[in-house]
Amino acid sequence: MTGKDGASSSVVETIAGFTAGIATTLCLHPLDLIKTRLQVDRTDGSRVGGSFRVIRQIFHDEGGLAAFYRGLTPNIIGNSSSWALYFLLYGDIKDAIVDWHLHRTPDNGRQQWQLTSSDYFIASGAAGALTSVLTNPIWVIKTRMLATGSQSPGAYTSFTTGAMQILSSEGIRGFYRGLIPSLFGVSHGALQFMAYEKLKLYRTRVSSSGAEDSASSQATASGNRRELNNLDFIFTSSISKIFAGSITYPYQVLRSRMQTYNAHYAYHGLRDAIAKIWATEGAGGFYKGLGPNLFRVLPSTWVTFLVYENTRSYLPKILSGGRE
Repeated sequence: MTGKDGASSSVVETIAGFTAGIATTLCLHPLDLIKTRLQVDRTDGSRVGGSFRVIRQIFHDEGGLAAFYRGLTPNIIGNSSSWALYFLLYGDIKDAIVDWHLHRTPDNGRQQWQLTSSDYFIASGAAGALTSVLTNPIWVIKTRMLATGSQSPGAYTSFTTGAMQILSSEGIRGFYRGLIPSLFGVSHGALQFMAYEKLKLYRTRVSSSGAEDSASSQATASGNRRELNNLDFIFTSSISKIFAGSITYPYQVLRSRMQTYNAHYAYHGLRDAIAKIWATEGAGGFYKGLGPNLFRVLPSTWVTFLVYENTRSYLPKILSGGRE
């Protein structure tokens, strides 16, 4: 598929997602590290001030400020490749859904047809599931590197070292630890993108210059997304992220527990992990790291979607030599 500026929409989506993933990781990696440390903490309950305790421990025991960037390489690889794949697949699946609907819609109704909430949910869910399967090995290495200091016994010294150690000690199966909780987390992305897309359409209609009649509203809703500005993207991405995050956070804790070092000794599968967390830590155990996650998640979402939407808007012009 080729856009009006002559640039492939697949190329644009991939580069926009890749760029967004790198920018987000570089800006917010330390918060991701703190969140991961809290998620894999197996002590009883969720103590007040846990984030500050982890920050002090990392700073004093692991080498100062540089220690907060441990695991940056696998995080950049994971985020950039995940967002690139996700937006590529999401765009292609949405196009496929549109084509499927158009084949079933009379000619005189095609111009008015739009993607529904369920269409966005299906497209984002399918893209998320495929992305999770393809990138899970990266997240296993990233989680283990973020979960421990570089001087800890058995800690991975680099991304490649981690990959070799997993392959030699756990085999291919080791790269797919935590995949089931990750697939549960697909619902997070599906809910988020469903809300994000519908909120963008709503904001486009509201911000249109006094368009009252339904025909004008339909044309605006399906028109150029760049009628929305950066403040609109911040607003819509924030609301959609809070909506999805408030529902699905526990899967992140389960995924981190299943992916950390020696998880196969601590837990005999996902069901056992749920039972042990509930028995020893209570309901609060499923929300460990929620504080830094909430602190991190909105800036992360803003960076991701602002970079993605602006790259997606301007890249076709750049690739076509500035022609409108």
